Amino acid sequence: MLRESFQQKRELKARDIKGDLVVIGGGMSGICCAITAARAGIRVVLIHDRPVLGGNASSEVRLWVQGATTHMSNNNRWAREGGVINEILVENHFRNSDGNSIIFDTILLEKVLAETNITLLLNTSVYELKKDGEDKIKSLKAFCGQNATFYKIDASFYCDSSGDGIVAYLSGASFRMGAEPKEEFDEDFAPDASFGELPGHSIYFYTRKTSKPTTFVAPAFANKNIDKIPRFKSFDINEKGFKLWWIEYGGRLDAVQDTETIKWELWKIVFGVWDYIKNSGKYPEAECLTLDWVGSISGKMESRRFEGLYMLNQHDIINQTNFPDAVSYGGWPIDLHPSDGIYSNSPKYCQWHSAGLYQIPYRSLVSKDIKNLFLAGRIISATHVASSSIRVMGTCSQNAQVVGMAAALCKKNNAMPHDFVGGPNLKRLQKELVKTGQYIPGLQLGDTLDLCANCDITASSSLALAELPADGPWLKLDRSVIQMIPFDKGSSPSFTVTVKAAKKCELEVQLRQSEKALNFTPEITLEVQSVELEAGETEVSVNFMTTLTKTGYIYICFAKNEDVEVRCSNQRVTGLLTLFGQEKNETQGGLIKSDRIGDFEFWSPKRRPAGQNLAFEIKPALKVFAAGEMRNGITRPAIMPNAWVADLKDKQPELHLKWEEPQTIRKIRMAFDTDFDHPMESVLVSHPANISPFVIRNYQILNDREEIIYEKKGNYQTRNILNFMDSPLVTKEITIRFEHPSENIPAAVFEIRCYEN
Repeated sequence: MLRESFQQKRELKARDIKGDLVVIGGGMSGICCAITAARAGIRVVLIHDRPVLGGNASSEVRLWVQGATTHMSNNNRWAREGGVINEILVENHFRNSDGNSIIFDTILLEKVLAETNITLLLNTSVYELKKDGEDKIKSLKAFCGQNATFYKIDASFYCDSSGDGIVAYLSGASFRMGAEPKEEFDEDFAPDASFGELPGHSIYFYTRKTSKPTTFVAPAFANKNIDKIPRFKSFDINEKGFKLWWIEYGGRLDAVQDTETIKWELWKIVFGVWDYIKNSGKYPEAECLTLDWVGSISGKMESRRFEGLYMLNQHDIINQTNFPDAVSYGGWPIDLHPSDGIYSNSPKYCQWHSAGLYQIPYRSLVSKDIKNLFLAGRIISATHVASSSIRVMGTCSQNAQVVGMAAALCKKNNAMPHDFVGGPNLKRLQKELVKTGQYIPGLQLGDTLDLCANCDITASSSLALAELPADGPWLKLDRSVIQMIPFDKGSSPSFTVTVKAAKKCELEVQLRQSEKALNFTPEITLEVQSVELEAGETEVSVNFMTTLTKTGYIYICFAKNEDVEVRCSNQRVTGLLTLFGQEKNETQGGLIKSDRIGDFEFWSPKRRPAGQNLAFEIKPALKVFAAGEMRNGITRPAIMPNAWVADLKDKQPELHLKWEEPQTIRKIRMAFDTDFDHPMESVLVSHPANISPFVIRNYQILNDREEIIYEKKGNYQTRNILNFMDSPLVTKEITIRFEHPSENIPAAVFEIRCYEN
């Protein structure tokens, strides 16, 4: 029993914490920043003002994590973000393929708690900042109401990923809120006053089926005129979450100071919507539905944006600017929402897509004013127009991983964030990021510390792809279909498929390429051939006369013809995809290219288990899957597949790594194919399978005495990092034996790297 006598005054508990990096904000950005920095060996304090991690991705808001894949609805292929965010999404995909937001909460918490270098402070809000001079943060003060404790936190570096930029704001750093005028950055998409300068906030709701009819009595504050709201949309009782994006409000108010006012109006709207659904008589199918959950806080898209050493703008997205300090990438479209949200009379919002991924520079992630302050999440240095693309959580998380690694390198090298803008420091940052799985378009890792760089790599087999067997379903050409295939320059492809025609007709076949090597928009037509078909099943051979002048993916397009079916194959191969022509939907505005809006062809795969490749024979056979591909520093398909792929006929595929002298190996890194084209939405969306069909599940590692030194069963992750610190391997040879993922999918490996330390 604790008993205290009367006192004149009591003080709350106070605690001092010291670290190397303080991360403010435990959303997806803060999580990925903290984990990256902790794994790089520095002490991290992660401060979050909510009871659960995840921010907009948490069970309090329930927005899915998305990034450059854009739900597979654009032309960005194999675009899912890498590193820690990929690890989290793959883990969630395995354990939570139905998209339960509570389970996602636990995965995020587990990942953070697994890092002994992280001190986690939940329910803790920063309220005061002390500076060392004008341009450096010395310490923070924070308070946790749950344990009635004040904290004083000191560190060398600070990362603000809080969403509204509380620490950057208190530090006095330059910021903007709202849209820049068109003239400042020559941005055609900068909105005018009628559209508004900020998007609104959103609140989602969930419904649940009941065993009997339910009634709903709306609270007194519910909006009773919901059907008169300009942007009220019809409701499908089978949909939830992402179909409710239109419940937005607050873009005309202060996105920070008026947050509670905005939330109350959104509650009025949500309960008004549900009242209308249950009681208007227009939704009899909702009779046995009840309201299961309504968000208690609103999800924000944009508020303060802080000025860094460079401000990303519309032209960088459209023109895919190449930056010398590129450290990340984006791919979500320019996505501007009218400020009046659900009350808007403006035309429907549009998403304007660039032709491919665009680079994000390191300079946009460091404050121009505060020497030891990094920027992460949606507050990074970008214009309002550019921010509408970079604000999504997949992109934000990948940017935050840059900050985590940069902070670790700053600490270890007694440097400051501005020191990594260029030169050898920048190159080291880029290399360390790529080693952790970060993908930087156009950058290849040249790692002199990798022992595999100087070893002889051979394989028991390498796939020479001459055909995919015709053992799959028939595909009706009710839309145009493309088979993507990687080819070396100097070739003239010859292609044979099996088709079935309902009547005599012509089939148009096109050979296409992308204008830019790293893009997957097939806007250049190299050759068109027309094939005469008789009714019935036949093999069609197309011998293209064009000689390819560059290495990369070609697109063999079969034009829409509803009288024709093409045979598919059940065999899948890393780096091969079939794409389907898409009609524009209400949110797809078009292609932005060279600052012009033009017609845009959307080519997207179908989600598994659909989306089989076409069955084909091809000449010359594709010899692009050799073991040496694992040393090119790219761990996903880009210009080429960038993978070693075994032959399916090889029942026990092996890789052999040999050195002239014994090597001391303490760490092995391997990268497998978890299908970077799959967006792996974290919540709301159900996935038909919880493991990528391409990923290698089982393998063994043997030394030069043919002793098994490591065995893995049931792998599902992209990156496997094997540590032999306590008992280093001393060997002249390593053999790795793999099992094929399935009888229809050959084993594939993007990368194997060995390190002495």
